[in-house]
Amino acid sequence: MKNSPKDVVEKMFEAFSEGDVEKFVGTVSEDTVWVYHGTQIIPAGTFEKKEGVRTFFTNIMERTEIINFEPQQYIVEDNMVVVLGQEHQRVKRSGRELKQKWVQIYTVENNLITKMEEFATSEEVS
Repeated sequence: MKNSPKDVVEKMFEAFSEGDVEKFVGTVSEDTVWVYHGTQIIPAGTFEKKEGVRTFFTNIMERTEIINFEPQQYIVEDNMVVVLGQEHQRVKRSGRELKQKWVQIYTVENNLITKMEEFATSEEVS
Protein backbone atom coordinates (compact mmCIF):
# COMPACT_ATOMS: atom_id res chain seq x y z
CA MET A 1 0.00 0.00 0.00
CA LYS A 2 1.35 3.39 -0.95
CA ASN A 3 1.16 6.08 1.70
CA SER A 4 1.23 9.76 0.93
CA PRO A 5 4.54 11.52 1.59
CA LYS A 6 2.87 13.33 4.51
CA ASP A 7 1.77 9.98 6.00
CA VAL A 8 5.37 8.74 5.87
CA VAL A 9 6.68 11.84 7.65
CA GLU A 10 3.93 11.62 10.27
CA LYS A 11 4.81 7.95 10.88
CA MET A 12 8.44 9.01 11.45
CA PHE A 13 7.33 11.75 13.89
CA GLU A 14 5.19 9.19 15.73
CA ALA A 15 8.23 6.89 16.13
CA PHE A 16 10.29 9.87 17.37
CA SER A 17 7.61 10.77 19.94
CA GLU A 18 7.51 7.15 21.14
CA GLY A 19 11.31 6.97 21.36
CA ASP A 20 11.22 3.91 19.06
CA VAL A 21 14.54 3.92 17.18
CA GLU A 22 13.74 0.85 15.04
CA LYS A 23 10.40 2.25 13.90
CA PHE A 24 12.11 5.60 13.25
CA VAL A 25 14.90 4.06 11.14
CA GLY A 26 12.27 1.94 9.35
CA THR A 27 10.88 5.11 7.73
CA VAL A 28 14.09 5.93 5.83
CA SER A 29 15.71 4.53 2.68
CA GLU A 30 19.05 2.69 2.68
CA ASP A 31 20.76 5.67 1.00
CA THR A 32 19.03 8.45 2.93
CA VAL A 33 20.91 11.66 3.74
CA TRP A 34 19.96 13.90 6.68
CA VAL A 35 21.48 17.37 6.87
CA TYR A 36 21.10 19.34 10.08
CA HIS A 37 22.32 22.91 9.63
CA GLY A 38 22.66 23.46 13.36
CA THR A 39 21.58 26.28 15.64
CA GLN A 40 23.28 28.81 17.84
CA ILE A 41 23.69 26.06 20.45
CA ILE A 42 23.45 22.70 18.64
CA PRO A 43 26.17 21.92 16.06
CA ALA A 44 25.51 21.10 12.41
CA GLY A 45 25.91 17.58 11.07
CA THR A 46 25.28 15.30 8.11
CA PHE A 47 23.99 11.76 8.69
CA GLU A 48 24.05 9.19 5.91
CA LYS A 49 22.29 5.86 5.41
CA LYS A 50 20.19 4.06 8.03
CA GLU A 51 23.10 3.90 10.49
CA GLY A 52 23.61 7.66 10.28
CA VAL A 53 19.93 8.26 11.00
CA ARG A 54 20.15 5.81 13.91
CA THR A 55 23.05 7.92 15.28
CA PHE A 56 21.04 11.14 14.75
CA PHE A 57 18.11 9.66 16.74
CA THR A 58 20.16 8.12 19.57
CA ASN A 59 22.23 11.31 20.02
CA ILE A 60 19.02 13.25 20.64
CA MET A 61 17.47 10.65 22.95
CA GLU A 62 20.63 10.05 25.00
CA ARG A 63 21.46 13.74 25.45
CA THR A 64 18.08 15.43 25.83
CA GLU A 65 14.67 15.02 27.35
CA ILE A 66 12.01 16.16 24.89
CA ILE A 67 9.52 18.29 26.82
CA ASN A 68 7.48 19.25 23.76
CA PHE A 69 7.84 18.45 20.04
CA GLU A 70 5.27 20.10 17.84
CA PRO A 71 5.01 19.93 14.05
CA GLN A 72 2.73 22.90 13.36
CA GLN A 73 2.26 23.16 9.61
CA TYR A 74 2.75 20.82 6.66
CA ILE A 75 3.28 22.01 3.11
CA VAL A 76 3.18 19.18 0.58
CA GLU A 77 4.12 19.29 -3.08
CA ASP A 78 4.51 16.03 -5.00
CA ASN A 79 7.02 13.94 -3.01
CA MET A 80 8.31 16.84 -0.89
CA VAL A 81 7.01 17.65 2.58
CA VAL A 82 8.00 20.85 4.35
CA VAL A 83 7.21 20.94 8.07
CA LEU A 84 7.32 24.03 10.28
CA GLY A 85 7.49 23.33 13.98
CA GLN A 86 8.91 23.97 17.40
CA GLU A 87 10.29 22.01 20.31
CA HIS A 88 11.33 22.39 23.91
CA GLN A 89 14.00 20.12 25.38
CA ARG A 90 16.16 19.72 28.47
CA VAL A 91 19.85 18.84 28.17
CA LYS A 92 20.30 15.86 30.50
CA ARG A 93 23.90 16.60 31.49
CA SER A 94 23.44 20.28 32.40
CA GLY A 95 19.72 20.63 33.05
CA ARG A 96 19.61 23.61 30.64
CA GLU A 97 16.39 24.02 28.69
CA LEU A 98 16.31 24.97 25.03
CA LYS A 99 13.49 26.07 22.78
CA GLN A 100 13.78 25.74 19.03
CA LYS A 101 11.80 26.74 15.98
CA TRP A 102 12.57 24.73 12.87
CA VAL A 103 11.81 24.01 9.24
CA GLN A 104 12.36 20.44 8.04
CA ILE A 105 12.26 19.49 4.36
CA TYR A 106 11.65 15.84 3.50
CA THR A 107 11.87 14.01 0.19
CA VAL A 108 9.86 10.77 0.12
CA GLU A 109 10.21 8.06 -2.51
CA ASN A 110 8.64 4.58 -2.45
CA ASN A 111 7.19 5.18 1.04
CA LEU A 112 10.61 6.00 2.52
CA ILE A 113 12.37 9.24 3.43
CA THR A 114 15.35 9.68 1.10
CA LYS A 115 16.42 13.11 2.36
CA MET A 116 15.83 15.42 5.29
CA GLU A 117 17.24 18.91 5.66
CA GLU A 118 16.62 20.97 8.80
CA PHE A 119 17.09 24.67 9.47
CA ALA A 120 16.63 25.69 13.10
CA THR A 121 17.14 28.46 15.58
CA SER A 122 17.44 27.93 19.33
CA GLU A 123 17.46 29.87 22.53
CA GLU A 124 18.32 28.87 26.06
CA VAL A 125 15.35 29.36 28.37
CA SER A 126 16.85 28.34 31.73
